[in-house]
Amino acid sequence: MSVENLKLKQAIIDEIKDKLNKAESAVVIDYLGTTVEQANAMRRKLREANVDYTVYKNTMMARAIAGTQYESLKDVLEGPSAIAISYDDAIAPARVLAGVMKEYNKMAFKAGVVEGIFYDAEGVKELSAIPSRDELIAKFMGSIQSPVGKFVRTLQAVADAKPQTGDAIAPAAAQESPEAVQETEAPAEAEAPAAE
Repeated sequence: MSVENLKLKQAIIDEIKDKLNKAESAVVIDYLGTTVEQANAMRRKLREANVDYTVYKNTMMARAIAGTQYESLKDVLEGPSAIAISYDDAIAPARVLAGVMKEYNKMAFKAGVVEGIFYDAEGVKELSAIPSRDELIAKFMGSIQSPVGKFVRTLQAVADAKPQTGDAIAPAAAQESPEAVQETEAPAEAEAPAAE
């Protein structure tokens, strides 16, 4: 093997290592059976989720993961393999790939390492069902807003039903007879202190 080929291989190994050093998770899949169009559509969806998806030779991946937390993936590096790496949302590769697999009815999970923990194909499938952080936050906020909104509407209904103070007194005073008003005022005059 020429020195040039060795340098090229080492550059690819270093590239994989660099990606994995920054990664939250990595999922390996068997991509067999996908068309070029489907692969491009899948890459677009993965990019939108900030997931790096690349097809490397198994030998290159095996060398790159040696001695890292991703070393447990070496046993699944046989046949067609692609790796999806996420740098922020650890579940994103599994979630996006699971959606694509359902849509195309092709490809399969091999294994994954999420936040340092190894998951086999079934484990990765289970992880893919976990909603994203944004979805969880939205659900949480919705559950908080629902009771608060109900409470605010109840208070508003009470406020709307309660008569205004000035309006409630005025009709009652208007119904009293002038004699009753004079009777209530008369004792006040009678109680005036006598001059000495």
